[in-house]
Amino acid sequence: MNHHPDPVVTTAQGAVRGLRRGDATAFLNIPYAAAPRGAGRFAPPRPHEPWDGVRDATVPGPNAPQSERGLGDIDMSPYFGDGWSRGADYLTVNVWAPAAANGDQPVMVFVHGGAFVAGSTRAALYDGSAFARDGVVLVTLNYRLGIAGFLDLPGAPANRGLLDVVAALRWVKENIAAFGGDPRNVTLFGQSAGATLVGGVLATPEAAGLFRRAIVQSGSGLGAFTTEQAARVARAAAASLGVEPHADAFADIPDERLVEAASRLTGIDLRTETHHDPLIGLSPFSLVLDTQPAESVAAGLGADVDLLIGTNAEEGNLYLVPVGTYATSTAEDVDDVAARSHPHAARLVETYRRTRPGASYGELRSAIMGDALFGAGSRALAEAHAAQARSATYAYEFAWRSQALDGQLGAAHAVELPFVFDLARSARLRGANALLGPDEPPAGLAAGVHGAWVRFARTGDPGWDPYDTERRSTLRMDAEWTQVDDPRGRERQVWR
Repeated sequence: MNHHPDPVVTTAQGAVRGLRRGDATAFLNIPYAAAPRGAGRFAPPRPHEPWDGVRDATVPGPNAPQSERGLGDIDMSPYFGDGWSRGADYLTVNVWAPAAANGDQPVMVFVHGGAFVAGSTRAALYDGSAFARDGVVLVTLNYRLGIAGFLDLPGAPANRGLLDVVAALRWVKENIAAFGGDPRNVTLFGQSAGATLVGGVLATPEAAGLFRRAIVQSGSGLGAFTTEQAARVARAAAASLGVEPHADAFADIPDERLVEAASRLTGIDLRTETHHDPLIGLSPFSLVLDTQPAESVAAGLGADVDLLIGTNAEEGNLYLVPVGTYATSTAEDVDDVAARSHPHAARLVETYRRTRPGASYGELRSAIMGDALFGAGSRALAEAHAAQARSATYAYEFAWRSQALDGQLGAAHAVELPFVFDLARSARLRGANALLGPDEPPAGLAAGVHGAWVRFARTGDPGWDPYDTERRSTLRMDAEWTQVDDPRGRERQVWR
């Protein structure tokens, strides 16, 4: 046995001791901002106090207050983690680095998903060992969720969870060289709500210069609520707690009560005279912006950042198959999701029927839902970024079908994550009710997907043709990889 002393790294706030695991070192639970307590939960993130001596960074720390999340018959615990691990000091990062890092390794910073109300760096899917093995310094971060993170309240800055992500990027710029990373080559990436946050950071002027590339996995550049929509959620939250909708009135409410109140907010109708609900009722929390990230990028924000963006072929399946509503879908369900998603619902349904002849009601419902939540907003962001032509844009569609839940889950939302993190061999992800299903995934798929992410982080080129506003070249990832020009072109046009 080789016995290496546990590695110690000195950050600007103090020294941390991590763990050596084979050819990687891991440092867990390093604070990047002060603990959000009391009124501080509704304030911008502040610097963390320095500490004396060496801080233990060998065990996972607390995470953002949240309620347990499940999704019907599928085991999503590797994705959501095991709920709320209590402790105020949760604005932290985990860092995985190559054990022999000699400086100047590419850095990747990951923002987890969970509908803006759940998730954490403790989730099994976000183990960064494979990135460290391949010469990347990987950082995962916790950010404020739910009411503390995203409820838009007078007296508080908007989008506090996004401000946390920017604060973590500042921490990376200041400290990552000590872990062997190159602060000038940072790729910000995220999935689902985390990917929508990445799009939001792309459109945040204060974040300029903190990262060089971005990866948006199943997010949306059109996923933000207007201030009018957000005010509706704030009024409902305040009424449910019996207080005024103002940050001062929320300052003394304990986290437990905020978490309970957040879970009671689903089902608010957010449709206004001018806007539909971009999350079609799935979550009462999102970014709050009167200009969508895709529109800000179209106006030139984020033009110097390379972008890799894509979605999964059957995103909507995750919200239908595990809860038993996919197989029972009716024509009425299809019309209903179209009406929630689009001002011209009948034209939308007609287009999908034409482009998917023979599709079941479940397939049509899932396809419209997936595009309403992720597809249309990802295409809008890709188009806006590619039109700037100041940096590269790449697009993918992940199409491998998981055989979970009797072969029904398919290329659903989140199924690409084990391949990105090169964890497809993990026993926890395999089985009839597990994300990857009972079958062996295709040999080489994880190495291919993970390798493309690493290559993009290192060089800005994942290994296929860039996306432009004419060809719209997109890599379709399955057992075989194929490059397709303007896939779903007619569906893209109907969303414009």
